Amino acid sequence: MINQKLINPKSIAIIGGSDDIHKPGGKVLKNLIDSNFKGNLYVVNPKLDEVQGIKSYRNTADLPQTDLAIIAIAAKFCVATVKTLANEKETGGFIILSAGFSEENEEGALLEQEIVTTINSVGGSLIGPNCVGVLNQNYSGVFTTPIPTLEQNGCDFISGSGATAVFIMEAAVPNGLTFSNVYSVGNSAQMGVEEIIKYLDETYDPTTSSKVKLLYIESIDKPDLLLKHAASLISKGCKIAAIKAGGSEAGSRAASSHTGALANSDVAVEALFRKAGIVRCYSRTELTTIAGVFMHPELQGKNIAIITHAGGPAVMLTDALSSGGLEIPHIEGDKADELLEKLYPGSSVANPIDFLATGTAEQLGHIIDACENDFDNIDAMCVIFGSPGLFEVYDVYDLLDEKMKSCRKPIYPILPSVVNVADEIKHFIAKGRINFPDEVTLGNALSKIYNTPKPNSQKRELPKVKHEAIRKVIDEVESGYLEPENVQALLDAAGISRAGEAVVNSKEEAVSEAIKLGFPVVMKVVGPVHKSDVGGVILNVNDAEQVNAEFERMIQIKDTTAILIQPMLSGTELFAGAKKEDKFGHMVLCGLGGIFIEVLKDVQANLAPIYPNEAKEMIQKLKSYKIIQGVRGQEAINEDMFAEIVSRISALCLAAPEIFEMDLNPLLGKKDQVVAVDARIRIEK
Repeated sequence: MINQKLINPKSIAIIGGSDDIHKPGGKVLKNLIDSNFKGNLYVVNPKLDEVQGIKSYRNTADLPQTDLAIIAIAAKFCVATVKTLANEKETGGFIILSAGFSEENEEGALLEQEIVTTINSVGGSLIGPNCVGVLNQNYSGVFTTPIPTLEQNGCDFISGSGATAVFIMEAAVPNGLTFSNVYSVGNSAQMGVEEIIKYLDETYDPTTSSKVKLLYIESIDKPDLLLKHAASLISKGCKIAAIKAGGSEAGSRAASSHTGALANSDVAVEALFRKAGIVRCYSRTELTTIAGVFMHPELQGKNIAIITHAGGPAVMLTDALSSGGLEIPHIEGDKADELLEKLYPGSSVANPIDFLATGTAEQLGHIIDACENDFDNIDAMCVIFGSPGLFEVYDVYDLLDEKMKSCRKPIYPILPSVVNVADEIKHFIAKGRINFPDEVTLGNALSKIYNTPKPNSQKRELPKVKHEAIRKVIDEVESGYLEPENVQALLDAAGISRAGEAVVNSKEEAVSEAIKLGFPVVMKVVGPVHKSDVGGVILNVNDAEQVNAEFERMIQIKDTTAILIQPMLSGTELFAGAKKEDKFGHMVLCGLGGIFIEVLKDVQANLAPIYPNEAKEMIQKLKSYKIIQGVRGQEAINEDMFAEIVSRISALCLAAPEIFEMDLNPLLGKKDQVVAVDARIRIEK
């Protein structure tokens, strides 16, 4: 847990402080001095009595009591140093910049664990090792630059990579983005991204805490913790964007089912972020652009006015917004005509609103006022205003700043002339504003934010399942694919509708069961994974003679252990399934079934538990949703029944965490029923 000695220390000791500001110990000390740290600064350097004008001690044991230690010495010396600080100097905050720990080898990992044990024993807080440090409004405890503007309403930024943290700040600062707290967690030996999000959630104050959180994550070790506290923060009014870099080996392993092939660790990350309400980013530029949007008033609709004095950027922005599901509504009517009269001949107010390269600050003011007050079909404005470098544009940017203060609708400034009017943009940013130099990047960011759902806050209740019956089956079976009768028992216990069926081992039994089920029937081999590929599925078997003939043929197919007989049902083929993903729990997927799942791969995934309303949202996000609704006279599928099956799969997985993979493919869906026709369940104990 983060403590006050880490956050707001009254004294800081730099262990390994140096006069050489090109070394971490020297640069972090310089940054602390330059940022006017208000408390006591100490240095430990075995060769010097003074470093950068600060008293230096030859040995850690000689230090006075100190709240926070920033350590920049060789890894092999860190254990003893930490023990001295923790046990003799009442040090409660530790930032270890040094590398050479778990990221390097097993020996380093043991040193790291010994350090964590020591710090835990005194209730201390550790950031690192192998990090660039911590930045907040109390002190600049990093050995890097830039040092961004630090203010209460800036962004909280947590990074698993020190270098990437620097690069992200370098991308953010020139565009005016400010920060509140920056944590570079390095190896996350004691606290990683998840623990710091937990701290930010548990200490959140709507009047003083930052409302924007940015994350760079290289591994998610505690997805439940991240999900819980990110969703909680967003529910409190925060906005979170994150980059999750890198995939796992597990995500690329060969899988033996449709679900296994479609579900991997990256799909799990996507599902976690969506469930939490985190906007997922894939680049530094995207992350900082989305952060910039977050710093503006929240977009309350999807209708955007594009205000421009240049045609090309407006066209590209229109394309980006339209592709992302946002709209650029046509503007017309008396109010539009009144606005047009205030602009130069040749201007257009249809949207994009083009007031020409010769447009003035006064005209821009008229346009913004009209979008704010007269056009009810506008929710936000994107203002594109650059310069060919012929004249100054301070008046335009000053007006833009004033309108952003007074308008309730968000105004996103796109100021692309970062060379021609660099001084004016710097002047604009100095007012506390943020610039979006690229219109397409902004358009994509607005679309991504608009399409990221908020955490589900509706009353939640999973469908009831027969827990004891489920456990009885699971406890009695071995690892591997379940026999059909056990699959049937699990589906029944979970309340998942299935077709009547019989598993037979002889021709006589096959004929008898087919007559009971009623012709026509379907016959399928039991054993092979992909039945259709080996000729192991025959439809529309209409009489006993055909049952006899097909049984003789099918029972000889390789790996076949029995024959499954089901009544011939009709409906649209659907798919639902689940896969256990390391650390994340179960992912549940749904989509169109049959061959469509292999060809289209149009599926939606979410993490269990999935409540019926969440399952319905998954279904409605499918690209093939129109087919489920019914198109060109086709019968619609009962969405509620499909959603309930998806939710029941998640409930089954919670009752039986040993389920590793599960396929219901196909389910047959009609307006009055959704029934599982074929199912496979694999158990791993």
